[in-house]
Amino acid sequence: MSHLPRFWNLGWSSFLDWWSNQSVVSEQGPSPLYGQQNMNEPLLDNSEGQLFLTEAFKVIIEEVLCKGTDVKEKVCEWREPEELAALLDLELRETGEPQHQLLQRIRDVAKYSVKTNHPRFFNQLFAGVDYHALTGRFLTEALNTSQYTYEVAPVFVLMEDEVLSKLRSLVGWAEGDGIFCPGGTMSNMYAMNVARYRAFPEVKLKGMWSLPRLAVFTSQQSHYSVMKAAAFQGIGTENVFKVKVDDRGCMIPEDLGETIELAKSQGAVPFFIHATSGTTVQGAFDPLEPIADICDRQGLWMHVDAAWGGSVLFSKEHKHLMRGVERADSVTWNPHKMMLTGLQCSAILLKDTTHLLKHCHSADAKYLFQQDKFYDTSLDTGDKSIQCGRKVDCLKLWLMWKAVGSKGLEERVDRAVAHTRYLVEEMKRREGFELIGKVSHCFSKYIEKISSPFYLTYVFCFCSVEQPLFVNVCFWFIPPSLRGKENSPDYNDRLSKVAPVIKERMMKQGTMMLGYQPQGGRVNFFRMIVISPQLSHQDMSFCLNEIERLGNDL
Repeated sequence: MSHLPRFWNLGWSSFLDWWSNQSVVSEQGPSPLYGQQNMNEPLLDNSEGQLFLTEAFKVIIEEVLCKGTDVKEKVCEWREPEELAALLDLELRETGEPQHQLLQRIRDVAKYSVKTNHPRFFNQLFAGVDYHALTGRFLTEALNTSQYTYEVAPVFVLMEDEVLSKLRSLVGWAEGDGIFCPGGTMSNMYAMNVARYRAFPEVKLKGMWSLPRLAVFTSQQSHYSVMKAAAFQGIGTENVFKVKVDDRGCMIPEDLGETIELAKSQGAVPFFIHATSGTTVQGAFDPLEPIADICDRQGLWMHVDAAWGGSVLFSKEHKHLMRGVERADSVTWNPHKMMLTGLQCSAILLKDTTHLLKHCHSADAKYLFQQDKFYDTSLDTGDKSIQCGRKVDCLKLWLMWKAVGSKGLEERVDRAVAHTRYLVEEMKRREGFELIGKVSHCFSKYIEKISSPFYLTYVFCFCSVEQPLFVNVCFWFIPPSLRGKENSPDYNDRLSKVAPVIKERMMKQGTMMLGYQPQGGRVNFFRMIVISPQLSHQDMSFCLNEIERLGNDL
């Protein structure tokens, strides 16, 4: 009886008064267990939430978009993992925190995150900020819908169709299909899966038991998603045949032909050629015309992974790098990279007009894709996807494109390449900078006019002006202690330690960020990505000065 009120012993009338009050509470809903509200009121206070959001936006504008784009501020505030975890107080508890403390949490998250919008962030294949695209990202999050049916996403179903159509037209296709995917890896997986379905449609029903040993072909420098796709789809990584590349990282078509014959001699059935326009490290562009010739002769699906390099199609000056792309069966393109839409925005584009994408992936979920709806059910595009819920990725691209137009996007590509060439010329004037995978400027200008491999080699060998093919600048920094000692037995070992030490120093001081990696027989070298529209020539010079400052004592 301990749960009864303490005035129980005062008499029956006192108990009735207490009970009548309890009855009133019961009719209104339970007593304040949920944020001091009863069940006839909303659980969340919209006015309070909107006030918090307004204050949070002020913090985001100041800390991320003002300080985060200011060259006088740090690119990152480095902390060791244990210290960072303690600073952020990551533990989740039973009770919530007051608004002022949550705003401080937002400040801390912004402070200790890497500022990818900073002009001196050269670390990844994305950088900088487009404010129209960012507005589209905010609006996408606020509307919070799923891109699978017209009934829940009418605006975005129509918008996605228009954006994909425009991207396909840049590839050179008047018709086709496509869908936005959660990243380039997934787009490449879609291409491989659809290619297999076209070749062996029984795989959808009967699985791998119904198939012969399949073979995939890609270059030695293609993205690792090819291996992931082969493993994920049961093809097997041992059945991914790597084709040799030249010094610039471009696939050698003659070796592709030989590798296909090798696979056949081992009992494998070729079905999928994965070419690359813009490799991750060197920014190489595979020669698409001769690769397409091979695919035509062999009856193979040709996919072009242009996740990184696809944006050159906007540029009249540089689109020759993808000459022949219109002959492909499918193309991956990531606008979140060079086009600055923000993560993530990736499209798989197909030339096919027979609905292969839907036939390959559809599961006909009756609770979503009813065929007796009151509108045209062909607008329900969700069954093209292997996902159910699918984030809206078209709005940020559409709004940015509306704002700057195709000419504005072309200008971004041309400006990035111009900055790259300026950077390379500055490197040539300085001691200690050695470029990797150099290619003549003449080659990049005449590649669209000369298709014979013999003449490509001729132009490459006899032109003297050296430039990277794209905006990936790969180089070693040779500190004074190693200059002139290339023949020393420990030279490569010592050189391999230079880039990691400089990277550690720049990050701990927060001055800039660029990546490094080994590749093939090359020891660690820097890879600098030059794409941010916030960049100036001063930033290019600063980068070289900073590498010298951080590495001259090594």
